[in-house]
Amino acid sequence: MIHYTLRCGNGHSFDSWFRNSDAFDQLAAAREVLCPHCADHRVERGIMAPNVVSSRNRAVAPVEGEAAPAPAEPTAPSETPAATEPTPAQMRQMLREMRRMVEQTHTYVGPAFAEEARKIHNGEVEHQPIYGEATPAEAEALAEDGISVARMPWVPINDA
Repeated sequence: MIHYTLRCGNGHSFDSWFRNSDAFDQLAAAREVLCPHCADHRVERGIMAPNVVSSRNRAVAPVEGEAAPAPAEPTAPSETPAATEPTPAQMRQMLREMRRMVEQTHTYVGPAFAEEARKIHNGEVEHQPIYGEATPAEAEALAEDGISVARMPWVPINDA
């Protein structure tokens, strides 16, 4: 799995996980990656910073005849949380919002999802965003045929 910070054509920034970078490229090319804020399909990867070791956190070998540098004093932990990880309640709310967005911007095809996805992929019908149900075997067969699908946790809208 790979984590990307994404940016839509309207300037919204959001995070998402993908199986690998090729999966993101395929979904983005098929206009299947949508901004959760505005449903814009013009989504690009944001600038990512590599994990670089700096001279501050790298051990420095002393020059012969000189004393080793004093270790850096530990700094106090930050008052704010280390990451912006959502709470379980916030995560449920985000999943409810994602469900609302999918229901507003996609056509529900029910248990015919695999068949309809295959028709769209093969150009038999006009491309449109769809959602519905598929068995694990149907989802695996679609993926093996190069048809990008994603499973979504489908939380109840009125989950309390």
